[in-house]
Amino acid sequence: MRFIILLASLLSLPIHAESTYNPILKSIKPHSITIIGETHKRPESFQLFQSIINDYLQKNKCLIVALEIASNKQSTIDQVIQGKAKVSDIEVAPPIDHPDFRVLIENLAKLQKHNDCFQLIAVDADIKLKTDRDEWMAKEMTKQIGKTSILALLGSLHTLKKVNWNPELTRKPPYLPEILISKGYAVQTYPQIWKDRECNTHFQFINADQPEATELLNTSLFSVLNASKPKTVSNIIDGVILWKC
Repeated sequence: MRFIILLASLLSLPIHAESTYNPILKSIKPHSITIIGETHKRPESFQLFQSIINDYLQKNKCLIVALEIASNKQSTIDQVIQGKAKVSDIEVAPPIDHPDFRVLIENLAKLQKHNDCFQLIAVDADIKLKTDRDEWMAKEMTKQIGKTSILALLGSLHTLKKVNWNPELTRKPPYLPEILISKGYAVQTYPQIWKDRECNTHFQFINADQPEATELLNTSLFSVLNASKPKTVSNIIDGVILWKC
C-alpha cells in the first residue's frame, strides 16, 4: 500500500515552494542517482530534503533515499522501521549527528513502514574501517541502481563530479559522483551553500551554467581543496541551492 505521511515533526521549510527546486525534482529519474549536498548539522537542510521527498512521492513514484550513515547500521534502521528499535539506537558519526537529523531518520522510517515503494538505506563506510568513503558509498549505491531512483543527502564535497588537483600534490581519490560516472551511471548533484551561516530564511536555485554558481563553488568548496578553481562548473555539478537571509 502506498501512503504519503505528512511529516509535521519537522518545522515548516522557510519560504519554499515546489517550483523553487523543480529542476531537482525533474532530475530524479529511474535508474539515476541525485545527490543533495549539505553542510552538516543544518536543520534547514533536513527540511528541504524532506520537502523534496514529499513532493516527489506525491507524484506516485518509487524512491530509494540514501543517508550518510554507516551501512553496517542498516539492520538497526530496519529494526526501527519494524518498530523493534528506536532512532536513538542508530549510531551516527558525531560530525553528522544532530537532533533534527534524527527526526528526519524517524520520519523516513515511518514513511517506509507505510509505503511499499519507498526504501531508506545507509551507504557510508564505518569510520573504524579506514577505507575510502566515496568508493564505499559508490559500491553501496550501485547495489541499488536498477531498482528505482536514488536520492541521497551527503556532505557537499560528495557532490563534485570532477576535481583538478594541484599537480605538485599527491592526487587524491575521486569523489563519489566521479566514481559513479566512470562506471556509466547517470548522476545529478546539487550542493547547498550558505554565504552566511545565519542566512537560512529562504533559498534560491542557481543553474550550474550561471556565473554565480561558479563563483559560489570556488569561494566555498574549492577554497578548502588543494585544487584548481574551475572557470565553469557545469561539468562539476548540476546546480546550487543558495541559502539567503
